[in-house]
Amino acid sequence: MVMLNIMRVLLATLASALLLSGPVAATPAKEAPWLPDAAAYRLTLFLGNLAPLPWDDIRTAWTEPYRGSEFSVGALAWLDRESKIEPDALMDAMMREDRQAVFAEATRLIALRIEEELDRSLAAEESATAQQAVRTARELYRAFEDGVAAADSEAARRIGLAWLELNSSTGFSGVLGAGSTSADRETMEAARTVISSYLAENYLLDSFAPRRALSALPETAVLSGRAIEVPPSLPPGSDIFDQDPLPLLVLNFEEQDIDETDLPLVAFGDMLFDSAQIFGSPARDLGITCSTCHNRSDINQRLFVPGASHQPGAIDVDGAFFNPIFNDRRDDPLDIPSLRGLRFTGPYGRDGRFASLRDFTRNVIVNEFGGDEPTPFMLDALVAYMLEFDFLPNSMLTTDGRLTDAAPEVARRGEEIFNQPFAGLGDRSCASCHVPDANFLDRQAHDIGSVAPAYEGARAGALDTPTLLGTAYTAPYFHDGSLPTLAAVVDWFDETKALGLTEEDRASLTAYLETVGAADEPYEAFDTENTAFRLAFAELTTFASTLDTLLPRRDAEHILLLTDTVAADLSADASTMSNLAARPEVYALAERLAAVGAAVRADDWATAEASWTAFKSEAAAIEERAF
Repeated sequence: MVMLNIMRVLLATLASALLLSGPVAATPAKEAPWLPDAAAYRLTLFLGNLAPLPWDDIRTAWTEPYRGSEFSVGALAWLDRESKIEPDALMDAMMREDRQAVFAEATRLIALRIEEELDRSLAAEESATAQQAVRTARELYRAFEDGVAAADSEAARRIGLAWLELNSSTGFSGVLGAGSTSADRETMEAARTVISSYLAENYLLDSFAPRRALSALPETAVLSGRAIEVPPSLPPGSDIFDQDPLPLLVLNFEEQDIDETDLPLVAFGDMLFDSAQIFGSPARDLGITCSTCHNRSDINQRLFVPGASHQPGAIDVDGAFFNPIFNDRRDDPLDIPSLRGLRFTGPYGRDGRFASLRDFTRNVIVNEFGGDEPTPFMLDALVAYMLEFDFLPNSMLTTDGRLTDAAPEVARRGEEIFNQPFAGLGDRSCASCHVPDANFLDRQAHDIGSVAPAYEGARAGALDTPTLLGTAYTAPYFHDGSLPTLAAVVDWFDETKALGLTEEDRASLTAYLETVGAADEPYEAFDTENTAFRLAFAELTTFASTLDTLLPRRDAEHILLLTDTVAADLSADASTMSNLAARPEVYALAERLAAVGAAVRADDWATAEASWTAFKSEAAAIEERAF
């Protein structure tokens, strides 16, 4: 058991080191849960760097469990139950909305909590109690860990070894009385001294230097004046993983039985859509891609970032986090739009501000996510790929927007209401804007009164008419996701526009909208033959196929973008394989692709060609066998 605990801490330490120093993959990694007090501290650091400061969110971070927490209480209640430390000074700083004081008091509180747990470990008479206290202290130290690693790798290594020694020297109570060992108090004290000395010097201080950017950097590093970059991280409660079930991707060329490997521009654009490398930091370093928000061309309804999202499936892309230069200083997260049928749904942007999909795409890369200026080839490829997005097939609807015989009778009554003019709509009908034979949109912007004016006389409430196709799977609705169901949308229009609908009318109109927004197969179907890894493997090898075009052109810039993205993702996705024995083959394949990039960087095109040829042969062999 002692050895098992040593291995657990060692693995955690090694994993932290790899995450902090290894290459960044486009596939984000899930992190372990946070203790309530450590979570509140990390949320405070994150929210404290936003402008303007969301003070209500900072206070909530300490009073309520973070989103998705495994604990049912917030940090303050947790402290009241688990600790003797009084958070009065922190609460006072939050009430005064003193950013520097909140940082200082929160930092001291976490450091004191670590010391409190270390005291408990040394005072414990039972090995199990001591081990639990050490684990808790170690989990609290995690709140500082990335700052220490960024500032002083030697100190990080020394403290990491101290945690190992502390955990391994707590003793073992044995199994049914057999195999017990006593705690090594001398080793525990020595290891504790290493940790406590560093905390005293860096985190348990009477005052801290003013922080322009809040981070877990140790005080000695801040006072040194050195430029130190802490790897960006998302706060506890964030969720940037694909939604489950995964939306079905419908591509125009696939429906015509055209192989994507025969469309190198489209395949490269597909790769870029899944590449974090096209964005700037922090999005790039966190593995955020176009597909993070738009899972397989649709909406990621689980995406959530505290301080940038007011609910899942929404994000404020012009806030302070992703690109401070683009910060509009307004708290206005938008519901993520679907990209299905994109070639039919212009203009682009919620308010239709971009007539060109190309201009809209560049704005996302450069302005919203702080990326470098994309090359013309990159924009060509991304646009070529996204223009292949199609709507979900719906057997209850014809291509010109009429209901088929498969539609329910109640929806037919709703269709009549949908096409009926109303005085409250200016003698227009729902179909006037959501034109059935034009994919249920009119390519115009209208102010329907769903946006509160920012100032008297403001005309900023006009929003682009959204299509109704596929909307049965894109709840919630409106630009801010304020209406949870299509029935709520019908109710809103009836009440705000005085349509005078009866209860039966509302039900019929809702049924019509649900029928128009339905699909025969909305989600990807996985089974023993079509697994998540098989899908990812097929996509990644398709991305790589563009090397057949790029290598002869000696296009180093775009080759390296591809190899850096796909090699990292192949390695990351190998971890999802159910066939553990086959994982080394996929890791080796990723290394083969990385070798292509290394050869290109060295201007060794012969080796790059040879590595690419070997990659294709090995990938084909893997694909022929069961994963």
